[in-house]
Amino acid sequence: MYNYKIVEQVIRKPKPMTGFLRTVMLVFAVILLLLGITISQGFMLPGFLLVVLYYFYNTYSQKEYEYILEENHLTIDVIFGKKHRKAAHYLDMEALEVLAPNWHDAVAKYRKEGGSIRLTKYDYTSYEEDTPFYTMIITENREKIKLLLDLNEDMLMTIKRRYPERVFLT
Repeated sequence: MYNYKIVEQVIRKPKPMTGFLRTVMLVFAVILLLLGITISQGFMLPGFLLVVLYYFYNTYSQKEYEYILEENHLTIDVIFGKKHRKAAHYLDMEALEVLAPNWHDAVAKYRKEGGSIRLTKYDYTSYEEDTPFYTMIITENREKIKLLLDLNEDMLMTIKRRYPERVFLT
């Protein structure tokens, strides 16, 4: 009926000790490489391995999520280190069971504490305290899953207009 494409990018807040750990790894790598140059070449291998470890840690500790709502499909991509993109979910919105804020009674039976139904959970939120997140229960590959998402107002209203009986905003 209507052609639309809504794209939202969510940047995950880094964990508290990430910067400190990166600095420590880099300092030890430089020290080991300098020791390998000046004292013994035996220090070179641990220094190079620490540099490789730093690269992978730096790449995979920075996460961003991209939600793309196009027609009846929601695509969720994970972006590692601002370079590497991986498609996490391609969801048919016709299989949507419920979409509501995490505190809403419509998703109470799916909560970790006190809920009666256990589902596989995927967290694609930013971990920002002032950003509300929503719980989506949907079927993917014949399995019901639980998604935690930071949805913007445009995406929420579009889904609400499309599926008014399945989306609870208040």
